[in-house]
Amino acid sequence: MTLESLRQNALNRLAVRMTALAERWLPDAFVFALVGTITVVLAAFATGMQPDAVATSWGSGLWSLIPFTLQMAMIVIGGTVVATAPPLARLIERLARLPRSPRQATVLCAVASMVTSWFNWGFGLIFAAVLARALARQVKDVDYRTLAATTLLGLGTVWAQGLSGSAALQMATPGLLPPAIRAIAAGQNAQGAELLPGGLIGLQHTIFLWQSFAAVAIEIVVVALLIAAITPVGAHARTAAALGVDLTEPIDDGIGPPRHPGEWLEHQVWLSAVVVVLGAAYIAVTLVNAEHMAAAITLNLVNLALLTLGFALHRTPARLARAFAHATPSVWGLLLQFPLYGGIAALIVDTKLNERIADLLTRIATPTTFPPLVAAYSALLGMFVPSGGSKWVIEAPYVLAAAHRLHVHLGWTVAVYDLGEALANLVQPFWMLPVLGMLGLKARDVMGVTWTVFLVMAPIVLGLVTVFGMTLRWPV
Repeated sequence: MTLESLRQNALNRLAVRMTALAERWLPDAFVFALVGTITVVLAAFATGMQPDAVATSWGSGLWSLIPFTLQMAMIVIGGTVVATAPPLARLIERLARLPRSPRQATVLCAVASMVTSWFNWGFGLIFAAVLARALARQVKDVDYRTLAATTLLGLGTVWAQGLSGSAALQMATPGLLPPAIRAIAAGQNAQGAELLPGGLIGLQHTIFLWQSFAAVAIEIVVVALLIAAITPVGAHARTAAALGVDLTEPIDDGIGPPRHPGEWLEHQVWLSAVVVVLGAAYIAVTLVNAEHMAAAITLNLVNLALLTLGFALHRTPARLARAFAHATPSVWGLLLQFPLYGGIAALIVDTKLNERIADLLTRIATPTTFPPLVAAYSALLGMFVPSGGSKWVIEAPYVLAAAHRLHVHLGWTVAVYDLGEALANLVQPFWMLPVLGMLGLKARDVMGVTWTVFLVMAPIVLGLVTVFGMTLRWPV
């Protein structure tokens, strides 16, 4: 048996065993939100908090994330709507004709996933899934499992360092975080004045740092080389046909010509054009008038850009409405879980648990070791609470407090949290579910590849956040 055969067999055995363990022992992500709620409630009682105070704190925080919940839902829906628009579908078919070998196909899909996910993780996830299906039709003998796995690599590496990075956008957008967290982020100087007015950290101090751009570039190159090395070829490859996946089914959007006079307006392009002009004008004015362009890019602006593109690419209100209807089922998990995370965050702040955890982080960390500690902790928690934005609401109070105490750059603290959060998506299947249905596969089919990427990238990411963190100074 050749060395390549041994490697491929070992990888397949590892993927099957680890996925079987996860499917047997790990509950649904919603259960982790419930367990987290119970844990924090018990911790509140342990601090001496009275039952009525616990209930009041939890209940008042339950709906504190309503704006953020809707914004994250729109990220998912908007990304899906844009990626499935007919002009994008035609572009994807052209891209799929470029590779001449299976390895070129998987590398192209991996790079496309990472680049598009930097702009928007929801768009990148769906764009890469559509591209994977097109590549499987065009490239003979390409391993369909690896193609499917590459669609997840943007979400598992660079997305959180991009324009839809939830923690960075939360810190840059007023109104997305409870006032108590903003106060912690603001800090105070020796005279008692706020170090960061309003507790806001602009994107120029997080995802637009040169250190963040460098980390993203390094990740893309390393992952592309890794995928080229591990893509099965020849007898080891399993095509879509071998896996029983039908790639020939046409996509029918169900939109025909108007049948009644009342439907006429639903098919008028000019109605959509009005929204496109208004949206584009607002975005242009906002960017031109901003003191820093980076500071102008908030979650609201990103969502408006996706909505505007959706109107432009689908052309008629009827087609846009159908695209939204197809995209909305994927956001039920956000709507169900985020209120619980708001209640958890309120209890953590009101019981001052954040200060105690900050004390622990401060005792075991130094200014040099704090960034990799935050990244590793974020990755670990992300395996059980697969939501960057809601996790940040829970973690922000004590992570930011510790960063202030250790005099670590706060923007880089947010950035390394995001880097760690992305890694978690390579080892748990929560965010894989929206595309696995499109691709006709199960989690066990792709996690051998994603776990291999995790094992390689985890030490690289921890090294990057440590080295780059030494080039930055507190507070921002």
